[in-house]
Amino acid sequence: MSQSRSVRLSRRTVLLVLVVATGLGLAVFQPWKAFTDTAVNEALPASSSPSKQTEPSMKESAMSPRPAAGPKDLSEGRFVTHEHATSGIARTVRLAEGGHVLRLEDLKTSDGPDVRVYLSTRGADAVEKGLGDGAVELGKLKGNLGNQNYTVPAGTDLSEFRSAVLWCERFSVSFGAADLSLAKG
Repeated sequence: MSQSRSVRLSRRTVLLVLVVATGLGLAVFQPWKAFTDTAVNEALPASSSPSKQTEPSMKESAMSPRPAAGPKDLSEGRFVTHEHATSGIARTVRLAEGGHVLRLEDLKTSDGPDVRVYLSTRGADAVEKGLGDGAVELGKLKGNLGNQNYTVPAGTDLSEFRSAVLWCERFSVSFGAADLSLAKG
């Protein structure tokens, strides 16, 4: 094989490797998300999905022993920034029929490739190092701006959770978290 043919093969191989590496890098990091926003503005649900239960399915604080006529705030907290600037309020709300949601209000954070919403047994500062045991995923972040609701799975004991977390699965980092304290009133 001539030396010039060998050099051409090497250049082609290097070019192919660079194209594949660039494609993989774009797929993993999704850099365009740093320049995009997705706004979601959901109203607080008037009630949960139909249920035959008359008693709440979750343990709650002594301040809220049974379902009220309308939605009732159980806990709330303000987001603090971790890996990405994050602000807004997280609230746990018991709906009139006994279901529960985590409500994010006035949320502002970065868009990311695989951001999920969690309840964590750790405080907001501690989740910067990891979600901890017993964290419950509520779903993919619907939008990086606005107001949105996440259904808490039936049977979840809300008294065990200390924070709401925006967690990037792809890079295992917290965008931000909010300590959940008992709501006043």
